[in-house]
Amino acid sequence: MKTILHVFVLLAFSSSFIFADNFTEIREISLKKDEQKKILVKYADKEKLFNFRWTLYKNGGLVIFRSYDKIVAQNVLYLRERNQSFRVELKSRGADFYNVPYMLVRFKEFKEASKEAVFEILLSDDKKQIKLEDLKKG
Repeated sequence: MKTILHVFVLLAFSSSFIFADNFTEIREISLKKDEQKKILVKYADKEKLFNFRWTLYKNGGLVIFRSYDKIVAQNVLYLRERNQSFRVELKSRGADFYNVPYMLVRFKEFKEASKEAVFEILLSDDKKQIKLEDLKKG
């Protein structure tokens, strides 16, 4: 019985490592209302622009406007477990891509005093083909 329990505990803890995403890059940024963040996504001979901003924080929900490769979307993010982040696939699914590189933008906290939203930007890129470059304001 003890052996079965040990095996079960070992499998339970090791599964979190097996199924965990390996992020190749993690960034943290703070944005004020309507402040736009622009990131240039580079791979192969292509450059695509990702930008996002937040416009409203009400009842714990943060309204986000974002665009990547001329595709525009809107999300409402919350600090609780669900709807805390959004995912952007950075390359189209090709014949040799089972794990498409993606960027995960996670709403981490809202600073009431400074009215700033804090985000984590996580890059998942198993083949290390993607480069992210922050674009300067202005």
